[in-house]
Amino acid sequence: MRRAAVVRSLICALAAAGVIFSGPAVAQATPSPGTVEAQIDKQWNQLEPVIEQYNDVHSKLIKNRAQQKKLAAQITPLQVKVDLAMQQVRGLAIDAYKQGAPNAVNALLVTGSPTGLTDKLLYLDQLARNQRAQVADVAALRDKLTATKADLDVVTKSVAARDVDLAKRKTAIESKITSLQKLRIQAYGTADVNDGPFRLGPCPVDYTNDKGGRAAQKACDLIGKPYVFGSAGPNSYDCSGLTQEAWASVGVHLDHYTKDQWTQGRPVSKDELQPGDLVFYYPGSLHHVALYIGGGMVVHAPHTGDHVRMATIDRGPIAGYRRPG
Repeated sequence: MRRAAVVRSLICALAAAGVIFSGPAVAQATPSPGTVEAQIDKQWNQLEPVIEQYNDVHSKLIKNRAQQKKLAAQITPLQVKVDLAMQQVRGLAIDAYKQGAPNAVNALLVTGSPTGLTDKLLYLDQLARNQRAQVADVAALRDKLTATKADLDVVTKSVAARDVDLAKRKTAIESKITSLQKLRIQAYGTADVNDGPFRLGPCPVDYTNDKGGRAAQKACDLIGKPYVFGSAGPNSYDCSGLTQEAWASVGVHLDHYTKDQWTQGRPVSKDELQPGDLVFYYPGSLHHVALYIGGGMVVHAPHTGDHVRMATIDRGPIAGYRRPG
């Protein structure tokens, strides 16, 4: 049984690698590295949008939970103030009204006239009104923040559910990634899993001492770091994590999500490209981004099993270009 299982696994692996059987003992040659890379690219382009969606949802969840915590911290002291003030108001009301008869007698004995009693009761009533007026603004702010938090709680619950769902899908994604890596090993052998050198020449190709140039230099410094989806450093990166880190090094914040980064820079044309500009791929889905380094080259984090590396700008269908900062 174990041998049969091994044979079935081997057949599946060969089929995944593109080996087509025409008979019991007839098979085509092992696919070329180029053929395997084409398969990897095709499958990875299906996986990467899911990964980027996870980055987006998880980032929103983190932000929402931080905002929930902030609102709760603001609401708590306001509630304490409201509770304390209302306790004082209730105390005055009890003294002035619930114990009206004894207090009235005492007031009459002390002042010696009904007018004094009336003045005292009016004073107590006014004091209670002032207490209520003082707490009204605090209570209004408390109610506003509480309503905002209630709305945020509903949204966060929905986002959390999506986050859990995507997290569960990680197992399936990672399983697929493992099979892709096995294809790479079959094609290139264990001695050269990374498909050649990471650098194709000087990096950046064109150096400028502005923010874009220094961001490009940072990206070049990260060449060789492994790709890990959802990672933004310092030991591994995915595509938008790499560009986020590069621009963060010069004080420019980018969100860890390709579609957000698309909106966080101004559009530039291909002719206007400068080192540091972002190059987005796959019109519509925008599920990959690279950083331009001059000379028609980019630095990017391609996919799992690979590393941050240089590549030609035309590595895939280009959706457009953006300049952060």
